[in-house]
Amino acid sequence: MPIFGIVWRFIKKPTSKHVVINTLGNYLNVFFTAFFVLLLVRIFTKSQYGVLSVLLGIAYVLANILDFGTTATIYSYLPPMIERKAPNIYRFIKTTFFYQSVFSGIVIVMLLVTFPTLDKAFFKTGAPLSEMYLTSLMVLFLIWQNFALNILFAAKKFIRANLYLNVSNVIKTAAILLLAATRQVSVGSILFVYGILGPVIFFLLIFLEKKDLVFILLKSDVKREEFRFDYTFTYFVASQFLNLGLRMDLFLLSYFRTKAEVGVYGLSQKIILTIITTIISITQVLSPNFSKIKTKEETFHQLKTGLLYLLVPGLLFFLVFITPNEVFYLFFTEKFAQTAAVTKALSLPFILFSLNNLLNLFLLYTVRKPMPILVANIAFFLVLTVGCYYLIPLKGVFGPPYAIFLAFLIQTLILGVVSVREYKKIPDQSRLNQYSTVNSR
Repeated sequence: MPIFGIVWRFIKKPTSKHVVINTLGNYLNVFFTAFFVLLLVRIFTKSQYGVLSVLLGIAYVLANILDFGTTATIYSYLPPMIERKAPNIYRFIKTTFFYQSVFSGIVIVMLLVTFPTLDKAFFKTGAPLSEMYLTSLMVLFLIWQNFALNILFAAKKFIRANLYLNVSNVIKTAAILLLAATRQVSVGSILFVYGILGPVIFFLLIFLEKKDLVFILLKSDVKREEFRFDYTFTYFVASQFLNLGLRMDLFLLSYFRTKAEVGVYGLSQKIILTIITTIISITQVLSPNFSKIKTKEETFHQLKTGLLYLLVPGLLFFLVFITPNEVFYLFFTEKFAQTAAVTKALSLPFILFSLNNLLNLFLLYTVRKPMPILVANIAFFLVLTVGCYYLIPLKGVFGPPYAIFLAFLIQTLILGVVSVREYKKIPDQSRLNQYSTVNSR
């Protein structure tokens, strides 16, 4: 009973409620993602699934890259604006959206022009132009959907955000089942459902419920000074090294190995990336709390709380590692038998990644120093890329896990050393009270 009481009091905390809601919504999203994978591996050949994995990988990497640091900007500035009901809320949102869309549009146009050349030289998918163009358009829609999600999360509208996202998933599922029943499933049709139809449904749901606010937003001005460049640019560069690094293993496999091997590894990576979305859902809730920290006592409390939440995805990675191979065969068929061993090899290094996010939250939102994160992520990218470059020709799909582990280890050491140094600089409560007393005099 005492343990149940402690757990119940912990769950009743506002932060815990938000984490539970966001995590449950995320798990539902995971269910739909898993269902899509289970369906597609039974329809596509390994080569087709390999092509789809690379194109989806390109779209997701670019969607993250073209975030341009706006996620950090939204979480840093929007919550206090909402709290004090600042008059520039809509101007801030529209300006941020405008500049992100303009910069993204320029890159996407460049991608449309160079995609065929890049595919021949590096990705080697052999996809037709229509699928390449769909992938490029998909990037823009994913960027807009991510922007809207971040606005909802920063406003603590976790129920609405997850409801809209999973209603979209239900409609995407129905569309894929309809395509399968009519034998119209192809790489291009799946790209359309994933990257165009899904976001359109998401936007429509927001508009139907918040159309008055949407019209106010449309009438708002765009002011350049509302787009924070300094803080977010460093974080933007740092996050892109991480995001690109997390995909370089698949891209280098596509360069060195067969499409069938890429299909196997892409499926394993999909499982790992699905659990990573759980980490994202937790950090989205924890971020505002870390930004309010002023003392060592508050820092220790938030670090302890954050560690407790981030142990959950760490446990999920461990459970993947000990899952019997037969479970993988049941879900993915023996056509993808190698997926079990590859997924287990990838799962252990990502336990370290789950815990690394705690250090990222502390450095980014508490001490507001993204530069150490940039240095750590550059080191991660270089170690992973060089490691995969040499290990993939030697060990095939089992090469990347070694490189990933070493890259995460070095990243952890850099973030850990800087975090300890910055923690020592934070004043304790007694010093802060003394400073406040002196100022009041």
